[in-house]
This record gives sequence, C-alpha cells and structure tokens, in this order.
Amino acid sequence: MLNSSSSTQAPAYSEPLRLVADRLSDRLALRLIAQIESGALRPGDRLPTEQQLATAHGVSRTVVREAVHQLKSKALVLSRQGSGVYVAQTPTNLPLAFDPSVLESVQSVVHVVEVRRVLEGEIAALAAERATRSQVAALRRALKAIDIAAAAGHDGVAEDLAFHRVIGESTGNPQFRLLLGFLEQYLREGMRITRGNEARRLDFMEAVQREHRAIVEAIAARDPVAAREHATLHLIRGEERLVEGGIIHGRRRKAAANASKT
Repeated sequence: MLNSSSSTQAPAYSEPLRLVADRLSDRLALRLIAQIESGALRPGDRLPTEQQLATAHGVSRTVVREAVHQLKSKALVLSRQGSGVYVAQTPTNLPLAFDPSVLESVQSVVHVVEVRRVLEGEIAALAAERATRSQVAALRRALKAIDIAAAAGHDGVAEDLAFHRVIGESTGNPQFRLLLGFLEQYLREGMRITRGNEARRLDFMEAVQREHRAIVEAIAARDPVAAREHATLHLIRGEERLVEGGIIHGRRRKAAANASKT
C-alpha cells in the first residue's frame, strides 16, 4: 500500500503494489518514473497496456491515462500509433521538477524551504556584491509593499515572493530569477501558512520586518557576509516560528538551531 511517506522507489512491473491514496495519477506517474530510472523499464521497452496498468495498480484507466500523460510531458515516453507507448531514449538535458508530494503537507513543504535556505543565502551574498543603485531602491520598494499589504490585512504572499525575486534579480544572473520562479510554485502554499502563522502574533510580524530590513541593509552596504547570514537566519527563524506556532513538529527546531551554528 502506497502512502504519503512512501519512497519513490518502486518494484518492477511484475510485482506491483496497489495504489489507494489520493492523487493517484501523480503517484502512479512517480512509480513508473522510478521504474524507468532504476532500469526496470528500459529505453525502447513498451509499457503495459492501459488495462494492464489499471488492473495491476488497482486504479481506473483514466488515472493511468493521466499518469502516462505526465510521463509524455516529461519526454520520458512516446506513443507509436497502433503499437503502444514506449520508454523514450534518455534525453541529454533533463527538465527540473520536484516530487509532487511536496505539496501534500506542511512537513513536506518545509523540505523545499530547506532548499530555498541553501540557495537564498548565496543569492543575497551575490546581490550584495553586484546590486545596482536602482536595484537597491527596488528592494526598498518591495519591502515597503510587504508592509502595506500586511497593514491592509492581506497575507502579503505575492509581495513577499516578489521581494525575494528582486534579490535574485539583483545578482545580475538571470538564472537565479528563473530558479526562484520555479520554486515559487512549491513555496506559495507554504508561505501562506507561514505568513498566516506570523500574522497571529505581533512579535512574529515585527521579527519578520526586522529580518527583511536587515537583508536589504546588508545588500545596500555591499556586505556579502552579512547578507548571507541575514538571509539564511531569516529562513531558519521562519521555521522556528512555525514550530513555536504549533504548525510543524518541534523536532525540526533542533535541526534549525544546528544549521544556524554552522
């Protein structure tokens, strides 16, 4: 039985497990991808028919079609008219994608936040080295937009994401803007939870404002060491606030504290 804690590693088709959880098409797609990545299904192999997959995994043919469509969109399989669906040759350049299960719980979203924490410290440091005067001014405007949204009773998620996007743009490297844009689809719901938690307490809100301001001032001062530290601590402390607010498990507090000492 597959559940939210299951690994993406799956047995070969000859020994299928039955799917009983939500988001069945995503889970079946992940299982087929795991078979392709492990070599259980090799380039040129024909996938079992829709009916065979539906029977083997205990799902409908509609679920199978949706799962196969996901594989086609990733260029992992291709259809041959009148013959079936075949595993494609491994592409030279693989598209970036995350396991869709990261959207299924707050705990899973935190994993993406950890990825962001690693990235954003270095992004802020580069921004401190390279930001133009106009980009520093844009950062201050983005910071003010967050405060205006909060004062108006809005969640400020769009404004918060825009603020971090401007930091990425201030590096002068367009790839960071694209990378942060990719992460946003996974961070948006988690950020709503985070900002909702912070809005419940004045001390949380004031702490977030101070942390944002410290990042901007470090970038404006051309201090990459301070920018890196403030950007990293902002994300660590955001996680700690989730623990204190009872949103995620307390065991993560120790991990966050250890990260802040490194």
